[in-house]
Amino acid sequence: MCNQLVIHPEMCRSLNVDFPLLHIEVAFTYIPEYAGFGPKDDPSSACLFPPDITFYVDRKPVEAHRVILCARSPFFEKKFKTDWKDRKEVRFSNQKLYYGALYSLIHFFYSDRLEVAVDDMENLARACKVCKCEELQKILDKEVVHQKYAEYKSAKELDLDNSQKRFILQAQSLPKEDRLPSALQRILQTCLANSREGDYSEESNEMIRNSEDDDLADLYIKVGDKVFHCHQVILASRSEYFRARLSRTVDFLDGNSGFQAAQNVPLLEEHDLSAEAFEKMLEYMYTDKLEHLDPDQAEELFDVASRYLLFPLKRVVADMLLPYLEHVSPAELCHWLMLSDIYGVMKIREYILDIIACNFEMFADTREFRALLLTLPPPSGDDSLRTTRPSAPGTGGNTDQGNILDDLREKWLEAEGAELDERDESAALFDRRLEMLMLVAEKEADDVDA
Repeated sequence: MCNQLVIHPEMCRSLNVDFPLLHIEVAFTYIPEYAGFGPKDDPSSACLFPPDITFYVDRKPVEAHRVILCARSPFFEKKFKTDWKDRKEVRFSNQKLYYGALYSLIHFFYSDRLEVAVDDMENLARACKVCKCEELQKILDKEVVHQKYAEYKSAKELDLDNSQKRFILQAQSLPKEDRLPSALQRILQTCLANSREGDYSEESNEMIRNSEDDDLADLYIKVGDKVFHCHQVILASRSEYFRARLSRTVDFLDGNSGFQAAQNVPLLEEHDLSAEAFEKMLEYMYTDKLEHLDPDQAEELFDVASRYLLFPLKRVVADMLLPYLEHVSPAELCHWLMLSDIYGVMKIREYILDIIACNFEMFADTREFRALLLTLPPPSGDDSLRTTRPSAPGTGGNTDQGNILDDLREKWLEAEGAELDERDESAALFDRRLEMLMLVAEKEADDVDA
């Protein structure tokens, strides 16, 4: 048995399978392991965003970040607000706490994936009880009882003892509120509440905060007139832009030095975006989703996703925008087609091209569509001659994205064109129709200029 195998007793009992070892693929690891915990191979090498708390169990260190521990455990949240508020190290002397159990639990806090030796499961269940991770404790207690009576025939054939067997659990087995995105959402709500209450004053160089809630923020980001409370480890783990920006200590402290000295927290300033768009980006970075989206924000969020190298955010915005696009006018669809091509949002682009191909004559009668044709490169007869519009920064690598009119012609041929030998004739007919529409558009443009 190895780390890629999982004991999944519930599924196996329901299927009446004798060999309860199933391959499992980790679908999503929210905070990467480099974010910090466990002993370092090279003590002299510093982590980019070092942990702010170190636990010692059996003289072995387990490093972590307070914000992650507080988000996942009421026990840690209480301790960091009281007894451990100013401590950098905590040494456990309880003989019932084992290093392997604490390491596995903190690993789960970061990754939403639990992996523990079967021999350590009972110790881990006790640690969950202390940390008030009730749902995880229930699963472990149930599995510990099952381990005492289950006969793993295949494991016996492999001559494996419990120290060699691993129990692996994904967070999907837990209620939604006990998973990492929900935990970080609670932290985010506190940060946003403090951000609304705080205002940066250049005259006083102070943050006016009326709330006593400690959000454990170790980074302030000023966008417009609003200062957001953030956490370096989360931003750096989710965005290569922030990872590079925060790792450059010289450029990192680019805010007002007096403000930083007063708050003992670094300040970054971001320009050319709205506070509302930045808040939406934080929501995605902390929770991997967006609860609500105003269609008027979509364009700015596409730009933000490109700027901060959050390309999956484009897909999230596109999925939320599609129902809105079902009810907009042809003129507005032309606008969204241009935006989707510029920012490389293929889902929106393909959706609109399909609509235009199936309703080509309706769009041909639309002034906005004819004006759009003048801004696009002409269709090419040879794929090797195709061109694309200049992409926005950060949208490179869209190898599947071709010339809009080439792609529109292909979709029109699929929907309306003839088959086989007559297909080339249909393509030529489409090109002639485009030329006629462009002539009309040029005349309309000249009339406007006149």
